[in-house]
Amino acid sequence: MNYTDFTIQVTKIKKLPLPGTTSHYKMAPQIRIQELESMKKKNTNPKKAGVVALFYPDERQLTNLLLILRNSYPGVHSNQIGFPGGKAEKKDKDLLATALRETHEEVGVNPEDVQIIKSLSEIYIPPSNFEVRPYIGLYDKRQAFVKQEDEVEELVEVPLIDFMDDSKMITQILTTSYAENIEVPAFKLKGYTVWGATAMMLSEIKELFKQVL
Repeated sequence: MNYTDFTIQVTKIKKLPLPGTTSHYKMAPQIRIQELESMKKKNTNPKKAGVVALFYPDERQLTNLLLILRNSYPGVHSNQIGFPGGKAEKKDKDLLATALRETHEEVGVNPEDVQIIKSLSEIYIPPSNFEVRPYIGLYDKRQAFVKQEDEVEELVEVPLIDFMDDSKMITQILTTSYAENIEVPAFKLKGYTVWGATAMMLSEIKELFKQVL
């Protein structure tokens, strides 16, 4: 989809209610859904994080979504696909400031060049005890991304047409941090299997987009 057309249409999601948990659970294995439901009764005092789903034009002026492949490190999200963003720091005014600061650090996008369209539903990630707030942002000023070498293994630039293609939604047998050899719903994007919290957040975005694009 042409980026100019996309920016006109996507602003319509501002008035739409968030699909929330219903859309998240479409991309969660049953064992994770049960875990999340049980967590609602507990005070886990989670750490906070903010991320940005960044949409931008490529060289042909077609709309893309930026994801990142995280580096390998000793942690539950090692070498996984995610959004630019990260953990809140005391200096951050709010989670949007967190998301923009971390996006700048990880992929070189200046906060003032990002137009935030909508804040999405928070999602809790049990293995790392994080609660993440995603934001949908537009990045018109298409400067080259600059990845943070010690955090980002690869930039994964996903055409909007692929993201919106239902055939890219699959199920795959995976071993996760909480279970072995379970069937997991996922997106297959640019050769990567995108699952877990990132897939759940993508599901909410896609559900909103389907109403306006």
